[in-house]
Amino acid sequence: MPDASPTRRPTLKDLAREAGVSLASASYAVNGNGSVGEQTRAHILAVAQRIGYRQNIVARAMKTGRSGTLALVLPDLTNPFFPALAQAVFRAARSRGHAMFLIDTEGNEALEAAALAKVTDLGVDGVVWFPIRDKDTSQGVLSRTPVVVLDRTIPGYATVGIDYVGAGRIAARHLLDAGHRRIGIISGPTDIASMRDRCDGAEVLIRAEGELAFRVSNAFSVDIEPQAQVALLRSGATAVFAAADVIAIGALRHVQSNGLHVPHDLSILGFDDIPLAEQCLPALTTIELPAEEMAERALELLEHQIVAAPPLSSAIVLLGTRIVGRSSVWPRG
Repeated sequence: MPDASPTRRPTLKDLAREAGVSLASASYAVNGNGSVGEQTRAHILAVAQRIGYRQNIVARAMKTGRSGTLALVLPDLTNPFFPALAQAVFRAARSRGHAMFLIDTEGNEALEAAALAKVTDLGVDGVVWFPIRDKDTSQGVLSRTPVVVLDRTIPGYATVGIDYVGAGRIAARHLLDAGHRRIGIISGPTDIASMRDRCDGAEVLIRAEGELAFRVSNAFSVDIEPQAQVALLRSGATAVFAAADVIAIGALRHVQSNGLHVPHDLSILGFDDIPLAEQCLPALTTIELPAEEMAERALELLEHQIVAAPPLSSAIVLLGTRIVGRSSVWPRG
C-alpha cells in the first residue's frame, strides 16, 4: 500500500503495484497510449482515482518534451465576449486532452508581455493568444513556442479570424433591407484592424445604397463617450451599427434614458452576440462572432504546430458570420 501521508504524492510505481500491473502498463493507461487492453486500462484508471494518483507534469515534460498544458492569453475579462470565448477554447482543449492556463492582461501591454514570458517559463506546449492590439508585445519569447493568434493581425503567427469586411456588409445589408437609409456607425477603438474592417465594410455599402449619418469611435465599454452621445441623439439617423455588443448596449441605454424608443425611434444593431445581447430590453439584433468555431480551428492549428515541422506560422483562417435577428431593429415604412 502506498504511504497515505498527505505529504507524499502517489507515484507511478505505487499505482502499478496497487493495480497489480507492470510499470509500462500503468504508464500506458494514464497517458492514453501504448498496448494495454481496455479492461486493464479501466482497472488502472479506477485504482489511480482511488489512491489519488496524479501525473507529475514536470516529470512528464522532462521525459516527453511536452507538458500536456496550453495557455490562453486574453485582453480583458470584463468584456462579456471574452469569458464566452474562454469557455469555448477550454472546451476545445479539454476534448483533445489538454489542460489550460488562463491569463487576463487587463488591456495593459506591459502585463501582456509579462504574461507571454510567464507561460513560456512554465513550459506550455502552445499558446492561444488574443492580443490587445495588432502589435507583437512578446519581445521574442514565443520564438520556440507554437502560437495561434485570434482576431488580430500580427505577421509571423498562425491566425484565426473573421471575414470582417464581409461581416460589416452583412450588418449594413440587414439595416438597408429593413428600409433604413440614414445609418450611423459607432466603431470600437480604431487602432485595431478587425474593427476598422467591419466598419469599412458597412460604410461602403451604406454609402452605396443610403446615407452615412455619422461614424464615431468609442471604447469597448457601455459608457458612451460625448461624441457618440451627440451623434446618437442629433444626427437624424434611423439606425445605428455599433461594432461591438458592449457599445451597442451602452448606446441602447443612452437613447432610452433620453426618451427615445428602441427600435421605433432608433434601431440598433450590434456585433459579437455576447450572452447579454439576448437579455437586453429590447433584445439586441447582432452579428454572431462564432466563438466555438474559432476555438476549434485555433486548437487544430495549434496541435498541428506542436506535432509538425515546420510549423504553420503563416496560416490564416477566416471564418464567416451571420445575423442574429432579435427585437432592436425595426422595419422602416
